Amino acid sequence: MYIDSLQLRNFRNYKENVIDFSKNYNIIYGENAQGKTNIVEAIFLCASGRSHRTSKDIELVNINSNSYDIKLDATKNQEKTNIEISYEREKKKVIKINEIPLKKMGNLMGNLLAVIFSPEDLSVINEGPSQRRRFIDITLSQIKPSYFYDLQLYNKILLQRNSLLKELQNNRGLIDTLDIWDEKIADIGSRIIKARHEFINRLNKAAKYNHSILSDNNENIEINYSSSVETDNYEDIDKIKANILMDFKRYRYIELKRNTTLKGPHRDDYEIFINNLDVKSFGSQGQKRTVILSIKLSELQIIKEETGEYPVLLLDDVMSELDYKRREILFDNINHIQTFITCTEKDIFDKKDFKDLLFVNVKNGNTIIKNI
Repeated sequence: MYIDSLQLRNFRNYKENVIDFSKNYNIIYGENAQGKTNIVEAIFLCASGRSHRTSKDIELVNINSNSYDIKLDATKNQEKTNIEISYEREKKKVIKINEIPLKKMGNLMGNLLAVIFSPEDLSVINEGPSQRRRFIDITLSQIKPSYFYDLQLYNKILLQRNSLLKELQNNRGLIDTLDIWDEKIADIGSRIIKARHEFINRLNKAAKYNHSILSDNNENIEINYSSSVETDNYEDIDKIKANILMDFKRYRYIELKRNTTLKGPHRDDYEIFINNLDVKSFGSQGQKRTVILSIKLSELQIIKEETGEYPVLLLDDVMSELDYKRREILFDNINHIQTFITCTEKDIFDKKDFKDLLFVNVKNGNTIIKNI
């Protein structure tokens, strides 16, 4: 899979711009605050339907406009795909695939496969469980659109169940209806937990290999899935469902007191260890960056295994975060993948023997293309 071209209109600081990309390396360089990351952001938006920097579409609109438009042409399985995303203030975002409007966001998933590595990814380690779940959810949604639908439906049902728990404070006559919502949450939640558990197992296996190389065999990484729902077999979906229902009964009194659902995939997390030490608490900044790099390389491999194609790789301002050795290992692992790299200096690429290298110089929302 690769991206042929990207057209931006009134997106961030881009008024009107079209870029034709190389199938291999695309080096997007320039001074800070010129719009380099905005290009990567637009690509990721076309893959996932969301920005990696903000949840508000209004923040993506050029300051002198009321709307933005993105058009992206890609080739997948030797077939051309066109993705269009349009947004106007106070209106819903419109997404089209090959000029056909999508009725559901889930229909976007899988049309463009992308993995992004940015400084914000350290939040997977440093921040709370929601950031770690978000990483899993974005990857799984790309390779399994059914997972995306399950996640959306689960979140809707969770809101309704929590609303009912609050309403029961004033109307205990509705207590019997709680069983209906318990059944619905357990049914969908068990599928989500099973999918996440399988993904983390695969990620752990791949990351062990990648991290061993990146650390010169000095470090062993371990990624453990930690579900709020305990079971002795996360492969058995019926058992997971039964345990969710059992937990609901066990915690009902506390949930009624707190007005919130205490068990389910919305409470799940995973832990990352290096040489048996928790990376979040004891890892250095260098170790944390290496962990994220190991995970991202593993994510590339898993997507290839699932879909038969490598995703495009977006490296946003991370070259300066990696030492020479880790950069070389990274390049060795991605030389067969279309890659977009943002950086302030292009010197480290001038002497690289890259095939079809494209330099894109960005100055205040304008691009100058240089083929090498």
